[in-house]
Amino acid sequence: MSITRFFYDCEFLEDGHTIDLISIGIVADDGREYYAINQGDLAMWARVNQHAWVAENVLPHLPTKSFEVIRKDGSQGVCLASDISDPLVKPIEQIAREVRDFLLSGDGEPELWAWYAAFDHVALAWLWGPMIKLPKGIPMLTKDLKQRADDLGNPALPGQPEGEHNALEDARHNAVRARLLDALRP
Repeated sequence: MSITRFFYDCEFLEDGHTIDLISIGIVADDGREYYAINQGDLAMWARVNQHAWVAENVLPHLPTKSFEVIRKDGSQGVCLASDISDPLVKPIEQIAREVRDFLLSGDGEPELWAWYAAFDHVALAWLWGPMIKLPKGIPMLTKDLKQRADDLGNPALPGQPEGEHNALEDARHNAVRARLLDALRP
């Protein structure tokens, strides 16, 4: 059976107990693309806003709206959350269905690839809950492009020209990395 490679990236908020998907970008070897942003709820977005790195590096790439919130201390503040009027912003259940359909739509068996893939795979798998609920045909592992680079002696790879921490731009760059690494394989 043939293989269809999918290069992906997830932006997420993790706290040591859970991983909340913020956005996911996927690029198929044949050039098809998928991108979605988790609608989430205000509680999730409040945690995103409180995480300095995520707020600084991920939020600027997303369609957001400002919401006034009351903090625990009673003071008022502003929280950025996904703008549900944007067609890329979807409920997590819809994202799970669309990702499943996208990954299973190729001509071959899907093969997943990401850069530093461990947490991305968990964020992807949690779309469906526990690992045992992965849809039939979705791989239980993601191959790691960084590990492939290490195995090839860490060749110089080009930096991402723009959009770093935008899940779709990162997925596109993962496809570029993969093709360069493919050319170096013995």
